[in-house]
Amino acid sequence: MGTRTAAEAMVDQLESYGVEYVFGTCGHTNIALLDAIGRSSITFVIARHEQAAAHAADGYARASGRTGVVLMHVGPGLTNGVTGVLTAALDSVPLVAIAGDIPSYYRGRHPHQEVNLHADADQAAIYRPFVKRAWQVHRAADLARFTERAFWTAASGRPGAVLLSVPMDHFSRPAPADSGNTFPLAVPHRPALSADIADRIADLLIAAEKPLVYIGGGLRRGPGLDALRSMIEHLDIPVVHSLMAKGTLPDDHPLLLGMPGFWGLKMTNEYTREADVVLALATRFAETDASSWDDRYTWQFPPGRLIQIDIDPAEIGRNYPVEIGAVADVTHAVQTIDTAVRARSPQPRRRDGLRETITTTRRTLFTDSRERGTSDNFPLRPERILTDLRAILPADAVLVTDVGWNKNGVAQCYELPEQGRFITPGGASTMGFGPAAAVGVQLAEPERTVVALIGDGGMSAQLPALPMAVEQGAPVIFVVMNNRSHGTISDLQSANFGQSFGCDFTGPDGTPYSPDFAALGRACGADGYAVNSADDLGQTLRTALAARRPAVIDVPMVNEPVPTPGHWNIKDIYQGIFD
Repeated sequence: MGTRTAAEAMVDQLESYGVEYVFGTCGHTNIALLDAIGRSSITFVIARHEQAAAHAADGYARASGRTGVVLMHVGPGLTNGVTGVLTAALDSVPLVAIAGDIPSYYRGRHPHQEVNLHADADQAAIYRPFVKRAWQVHRAADLARFTERAFWTAASGRPGAVLLSVPMDHFSRPAPADSGNTFPLAVPHRPALSADIADRIADLLIAAEKPLVYIGGGLRRGPGLDALRSMIEHLDIPVVHSLMAKGTLPDDHPLLLGMPGFWGLKMTNEYTREADVVLALATRFAETDASSWDDRYTWQFPPGRLIQIDIDPAEIGRNYPVEIGAVADVTHAVQTIDTAVRARSPQPRRRDGLRETITTTRRTLFTDSRERGTSDNFPLRPERILTDLRAILPADAVLVTDVGWNKNGVAQCYELPEQGRFITPGGASTMGFGPAAAVGVQLAEPERTVVALIGDGGMSAQLPALPMAVEQGAPVIFVVMNNRSHGTISDLQSANFGQSFGCDFTGPDGTPYSPDFAALGRACGADGYAVNSADDLGQTLRTALAARRPAVIDVPMVNEPVPTPGHWNIKDIYQGIFD
C-alpha cells in the first residue's frame, strides 16, 4: 500500500469525527479531496450552487446536532458560499467550510481564479468578518492539526462557522505518517453556573412580584428544558421566547406568552415592560424581539432587573445593563437554578389569574387565526395555508421557513405541536435559506415529514434545491406561498411611501408574473402540484404526504401583512426620525 495523501488522511479524520455528509460542489482545487471522499463512508451531496450547499449543511447541522460540512472551490466557489455560511454563523450553527485554493507555489503570481486584487491568495479575508476563525493551510503537515482546530472551534463555546482554506497541492502531497490518529476530537466541556450565583438568581426570582423568563435559541430540548419547565411551573413564572426559540416550549403551555417585540402580542409586550426581574437565557435581545430597544414598547431596564446567562461573554450586557451576568452553559445553568429555587421555596406558587389570562389570550390568537384561515377566497389568504398545514401535517413535522409570512406569520400565529419543529434563518434573515436547508434537515431526519414553507421569492432564489432533493431521494414538500412579489417588503414600501415599486414581479405588459413552480418541480423529477382553488390545497397536501417523494406545491396567495403590534425603528427612519 502506497503512502497516503493528505486528502486521504483528512477523510479518515472526518470519518473519525462522525461526519456522515459533506455538501458542496466540485472544482479543480478540491477534486483530490472528493476522490478520497468517494472511497469512504461519507456521502457527498452535490449541489448546483455553493449557497445551496451551505444552506443544506446548515439545515443538517440544526436538525442533527452535529457539525455541518460544506466543500467549495477557490474564488467564485468560495464567494458563492458566503451567504449560506454567513447565515449559519449568525445563527450560531456549527459549520466547517472547506475551500480549495490556488497551488501554494504559485502564490503571488496571480494564477487562475486567485483572489488577489488586495493581497495575494487572500480569499480567507472574505470570510473573516463572520466566521469564528479562518485558517490558511501553508503546509500539508498542518492539515490534520488545523482540521481538528476547525471542528473544535465550530462546536465549542458559542457554536458557529469556520473556514479552512487549503491550497490544492496540499491535498495531493504525502500525509505525515502520524497524521491519522494524532488529533482526536475532544468533547467540549462547557462552563457551569456556580452554586452561589444560582442561589442569588433563585432569591431574585422568588422575591420578584412580576418575574419573567426570556428564552433564546440556545436552549434545546432535553434536560435543560425539563429543568426550565420545572422551575417556571413551580414558581408560576410566565415565559417569552425569541424567534429562534419558537417550539422550545409547546405553544399551548399555559405560561407561554409567545414572542415579544415587533411581532409580539400587546399582552406580551405589556408583561415584558412591567416585569421587575427578567431571567434571559441564551438570547441576544435581537432588534425585532426588543422593538429596536425602545423602552416605550418592550423591555425596560431599569427599573426592571436583568439576569442574563449566555455562553458568549460578548452578549452579556450588550443591549441592556445587567444585575447578574453569567457566562455558562444554559442547560447546566437552568438545572442549577431549578435546584436552588426548590431548596429555597419548596411549596409551589400560583399567581391569581395568570395562567387563565395567558391561555385565554393565546387561544384567542390561534382561534382567530384559524377562523381567518377558513376563508375560501382564492388566491388564498396566508392563514388559510397555515390552517391547512396545521390540520393535515403529522404532529412531528418539521417546518423549515424562509423570510416573510412563512417566517414571521408562523412564529406568531401557527400553533406548533409539541412534537413539531420550526427552523428559520434568524440572524441574517436570509431569503433562499428554506429550500436547500430543508433538504439537509430531511437527510438528518429521514423518517420525519419535512416541509419547506417558502415564498416565491425564496424559491426563486434557491432553485438548485429541487434537483438536489431529487438526487438525494429526499421527500421534502416545497410549499410555495406565491404572491408574485417580495410581499413583506412590498407591503412595507406601500405603507410608508404610498406605492410599491421594484418589489413585485410583472411581465412586459405590467401584469403580475410568476414561473410555474409546479411544472419546474416536474421538470426536475419531483412531483408538481398547482393549487387552483381553496379546496385543492388540503387534498394536494395529503397526496404529497402519501407519495413520500420530493414535491412542489404552488399555492397562489394574496399579499397580506403580518400583524405587528410592536415597534421596529425602520418605520421611524422612513418618516425622518433617526434616534
